[in-house]
Amino acid sequence: MKKRDIFAGAERMDSTSSSLIRVMLDKVRTMKDAGKTVIPLVAGEPDFNTPEPIKKATIAALEANFTHYGSNRGMPELREKISKILERDMEVHYDPATEILVTCGGAEAINNALLSTISPGDEVIIFSPAFVSYENLVHLAGGTVVSLPLKEENGFQIDLAETEANITDRTRMIILNNPCNPTGVAYHREILEGLAKLACKYDLLVFSDEIYDRLTYDEPFCSMASFPGMRERALIMCGFSKTYAMTGWRLGYLAVDKRHMNYILKFHQYSSTCCPTFLQIGLANSVDLPETETAVQEMQKKFKERRKLIMEQLDKIPQIHYVRPSGAFYVFIDVSDTGFSGQEFSERLLKEKLVGTVPGIGLGKECGNFVRLSYATSNENILEATDRMANFVKSLA
Repeated sequence: MKKRDIFAGAERMDSTSSSLIRVMLDKVRTMKDAGKTVIPLVAGEPDFNTPEPIKKATIAALEANFTHYGSNRGMPELREKISKILERDMEVHYDPATEILVTCGGAEAINNALLSTISPGDEVIIFSPAFVSYENLVHLAGGTVVSLPLKEENGFQIDLAETEANITDRTRMIILNNPCNPTGVAYHREILEGLAKLACKYDLLVFSDEIYDRLTYDEPFCSMASFPGMRERALIMCGFSKTYAMTGWRLGYLAVDKRHMNYILKFHQYSSTCCPTFLQIGLANSVDLPETETAVQEMQKKFKERRKLIMEQLDKIPQIHYVRPSGAFYVFIDVSDTGFSGQEFSERLLKEKLVGTVPGIGLGKECGNFVRLSYATSNENILEATDRMANFVKSLA
């Protein structure tokens, strides 16, 4: 019998890469633990606290002993509220009983949707740069990634003609993140409408990651499900982490036509029992309170102010260029005029000036000259971090 390597992972893991975001976060934490005053512009995480009404309602749910298993689909009370939110914001109705699935964060929603939808040999179009999970999950499902680079000179907007030219008989899905992590760009309505027409023309699914739907600053948010013919073709992923500053709560959701939910739910049944019931009940009892909405609007206002501040600071560094972000809380800077690649720039900036960032190469193989900055931090941190960055760039001259 052939000797086996008991420490070898599954072969499919060979094509799965580690997340550079996690790598940089670990480096920052190690340096902080060593007593260094690192300013992290790494994590895609609001620095605000969860709104008080949500916390109070969740404590009340815990004290009321909502501590047992709940529905695998999610507590009916929360699914009802999600349905109302979607109808309010998207003007599209999803049946809370059969078309909404509560997941343990957005990450599980992405996993469930992609791994239950993509078959070996399917082609999946991903616009690059993109959130790190998409490409790896397509590989894990046995699919083939068709990466379409978004161009800085085009404002990181999607090229519809190029997209259509890359659709083949094997194309199953287009993956979209709007607003985009890491560019911070919200796609124009006419671009989204064009994608919807392509999906209908070629019978494609569109997985639409809309986790930053409430964080747009220049134009109203537009969901893929709102276009004609897209309710049955769009797999909508959203959640509460970014808008409500609830990253550690791990509550996300999928909204899909019930014909898709039939097979997505099968996968979900074996990946999760249920999200914590008291968290779901607490959120259901508070997410639509006026006090909660006031807190959300205040966070939106602060993010818009921070966007203005970080752009003003970056404009003072002539070697750094960027496309104006219109959503989320990221700026994707081009550092090629410094003479360094994005990875060299990011690593030296952390080592020499104690500012943590994410190299663009970890978000798209065509993005070697870029670095992602998160402005989900205080004004003081933004000012100090960009001052350190300016001094670092000056030292290179």
